[in-house]
Amino acid sequence: MMASDMIESCIQRTDSSFQSWLKKTGVPFISTDYIVPTEMCAMVNVMLDAKNQSFKLCSVEGIDLYQFHAKIDKQIDATMASMTEGLIHKLMSVLEGSLSKLARYDEGSLIGSLMSFANVSGSGKDVGQGYVSFMRNNMDQIRGKITDELWILTFFETWYAQQINILCNWLSERMDHGLHYYQCQALSHIVKKIYSDFELQGVMEDKLNSKAYQTVANRMQAEEATCQMSMPEGDDEDFANGDDESSKPKIKIMEKISGEDGNVLSNVGNLVKGSVGNVLGKGLGGLGGLGKLGGGSWF
Repeated sequence: MMASDMIESCIQRTDSSFQSWLKKTGVPFISTDYIVPTEMCAMVNVMLDAKNQSFKLCSVEGIDLYQFHAKIDKQIDATMASMTEGLIHKLMSVLEGSLSKLARYDEGSLIGSLMSFANVSGSGKDVGQGYVSFMRNNMDQIRGKITDELWILTFFETWYAQQINILCNWLSERMDHGLHYYQCQALSHIVKKIYSDFELQGVMEDKLNSKAYQTVANRMQAEEATCQMSMPEGDDEDFANGDDESSKPKIKIMEKISGEDGNVLSNVGNLVKGSVGNVLGKGLGGLGGLGKLGGGSWF
């Protein structure tokens, strides 16, 4: 009974501390610089060890005579499920943040139109690479700091499935129009690397090649073909060589305009670019009314 009480107290304190760590980032979306803290990994190890040791400590000569082990085991399972769910939700918020950035370029979005006109869109692959780096860093952290291989594999399977599901839902919401090439570049890079990286982590083929993944892959294949035909001249080659780190497609709307008209348009472009920079600097507070004007969301 004493061992049961001690383990129960340990479970409660560990869970309380874990939840506090989850709440430390008080913003809706976390930066791609986020890495699961070593302390949180240590707390997962504590819970896994408590589960492994509970039967030995709460039984009498290998028999759970007073049902202490059954009670503790049930509590550990519930706590572990809560911790896993919280950690995955934390990681998923990074993907949600990346998708919110891509949503700026939705067809009909005022912000996307301004950014394209002012030539400030840059390369969509930058967003994709940022997310993939985040994903890989956290995979390495989890595999390096958590000791239970079975838990790691189960966690990766769940994380993979939720990433694919949110990508599938995001694309389904945009069935009525094609993707901007910025969106297409980012998503193409993310989808390919998610599959290959989780395959390297031991996730099985039947988990990887789910119906949701097939839906996403088929949509992206069609979008890539469309983007290669419609993107600005010179960018289609960069898009085709998507793994080239130096590819940075940009819209070149002023190259063919010269003379006085070209100077005027260039000045307008600079003004728009500056205005967009000011808007971005102000954050959400300055964008309250833009949702009524554009089809896409800002965040």
